[in-house]
Amino acid sequence: MNDTTIPRRRIGRSELETGVLALGSWHTYDRMDFRDAATMIREAVDAGIDLFDVGVYGFPGMPPVFTDIIFSALVRAAGLRREDYLLSSKLWLEGYPERSLRAQMENALFRVGAEHADLVVLGDVRDEGMNLHRLVLDMAELCAAGLVRTWGVNNWSAANVQTLINAAAGEGVAGPAIAQLKYSVSRRSIPDGGPFARIFEQGVGLQSSDVLEGGVLLGKGVDRQVGRDPGGIRQKIAGSAPELARIAADLGATAAQVCVAFTLTHPANVTTLFGATSLDQLRDNLAAVELVERVGAAELRARVEPLWADKDVVDPEGP
Repeated sequence: MNDTTIPRRRIGRSELETGVLALGSWHTYDRMDFRDAATMIREAVDAGIDLFDVGVYGFPGMPPVFTDIIFSALVRAAGLRREDYLLSSKLWLEGYPERSLRAQMENALFRVGAEHADLVVLGDVRDEGMNLHRLVLDMAELCAAGLVRTWGVNNWSAANVQTLINAAAGEGVAGPAIAQLKYSVSRRSIPDGGPFARIFEQGVGLQSSDVLEGGVLLGKGVDRQVGRDPGGIRQKIAGSAPELARIAADLGATAAQVCVAFTLTHPANVTTLFGATSLDQLRDNLAAVELVERVGAAELRARVEPLWADKDVVDPEGP
């Protein structure tokens, strides 16, 4: 058993608090033994990880995906009550506004076996002409209907997030509480840049994601199903894996622990999202909290500074 209990932070200006680590499910539970996954989820909650990112990741033309449906059975098998965890869901904006957000939300909740999502994260904006004011009002309607408690965005530009903030203030409704951004020892330019510093100053929190670059930072191959590659630096990141391993060894830690610990040093970071397919991976990442306390934020950031791969390559405005 793991005896770590992680700190908690408030999700933006919402009423919700969560642990500084969160567990994702990008196809994860499809690949795990059911009993192992239930045991891992139970231990995660016992350690203070109570935010679970569970999206609907199947799209027309793709093989069916059931990771969210499996999650609904896992929480029962783990003996969890609904009040024991926070459900984070995704809403995709392809086809919006013709594609109803409410219908999409209701389908996601039906699949996961819940009546509401505590946090909803809006997917990437691919249509720069999208009516963001209307989007704010639609999210307010979902909140008023009791389907959503608070919401945020995934890899949006700082300018678009500011538009949401302004629209929400003008309408007297809640704006985005969190920005889920790629943040790692290699990809730092956007969360560490000036544009998002101004967003964070207005009460929006950071959720760090892609912290291991889909495993590439751990020396796994670059030909993996991972997220987008802003700046075209993934090969450079792959080349830094041996240096990361050396830094980790000097600190008496694993490379994964250094990556997760780094994100916890950002002053706006509310929670860091990672995936795990075993108890060993979960426990390894939990130990990142102790690593920050032992080494110190300033020293840790100084150690990994040479690994910053998108410096002067990616526009801090994002996305």
